[in-house]
Amino acid sequence: MSSSPLHPPTPSPLLFNGRLAPSPTGAQHVGNARTYLVAWLSARARGGVVKLRIEDIDSPRIKAGAAEQAMHDLRWLGLDWDGEPVVQTQRLSYYEAALDVLKQNKLIYPCTCTRSDIASAASAPHAGEEVTYPGTCAYRCVADAQKLHDEGRSFAWRFRVTENVPFTDLFAGEQHIDLKHAGGDFVVWKNGGGPAYQLAVVVDDAAMGVTEVIRGDDLVPSTPRQLLLYRALDLTPPQFAHVPLVVGEDGRRLAKRHGDTRLSALRDAGVKPEALVGLLAWSCGWLDRPEPISPRELLPRFRLESIPAPPFVLTAELLHRIGYSAST
Repeated sequence: MSSSPLHPPTPSPLLFNGRLAPSPTGAQHVGNARTYLVAWLSARARGGVVKLRIEDIDSPRIKAGAAEQAMHDLRWLGLDWDGEPVVQTQRLSYYEAALDVLKQNKLIYPCTCTRSDIASAASAPHAGEEVTYPGTCAYRCVADAQKLHDEGRSFAWRFRVTENVPFTDLFAGEQHIDLKHAGGDFVVWKNGGGPAYQLAVVVDDAAMGVTEVIRGDDLVPSTPRQLLLYRALDLTPPQFAHVPLVVGEDGRRLAKRHGDTRLSALRDAGVKPEALVGLLAWSCGWLDRPEPISPRELLPRFRLESIPAPPFVLTAELLHRIGYSAST
């Protein structure tokens, strides 16, 4: 098959392509750094390539200068990448081409539901669960979009979930998620225009030849959705590994309530990158104790299976050991 935006050359089995994909919706923090370190080591330990992608399609939430700051943070940590960064806002035509394929194959439908519509129509989720789309607009078809447009009604495009896709996570093992009852039909093109996260990352990872995606385990529910899109677009999916998050002492994922854990704040306070990398390496089981080390020095020690399954609890005492106080 000839190469195209949606059908890039199949990666050679001898090549190993990982990726780092910061989103400039805010500053990068210690939790991001741990996941980036794991992803970088996994690729570099096998002589692989590391690609960088700036995920900046969520325009209302993008912070000015955050993309440049993210790249500076990665360099400070000692994490490099190959080639020029891929910037999502420069690739809109590729996402539009993917949307056209989904339309042609009648795999999506226009949806006029607002978030409040969905929340009021759906069954109340249990704590920690997302609201399942109740299928209010599922009766619609692709052809209905023109009528809605003529009426001046805005709409999103939803992918129709007709099957579940179990997958093997390289870290967590077999995963079975009932998509029909855990989210349901999902948005691939946002109301108001622009690709949703699920569509953009599938198109980009395929185009970049990514063979392994390592990310936080909060994104496990995204994987079966993305696998459905890989099938729908006739693209080769990467392997996935979802690693535990970094949480505060209250057990919740890092946020402002836990103090300032931004990498820029640590750097400004004089924390050495090797000290932070050593702390994160210890949290992953690669060092017996937190001690300064560079990412490259960790390469022979890297083992994905050594990472403990529970989330890593970042305490004030641990930050103090590397010379930092996260004031709230």
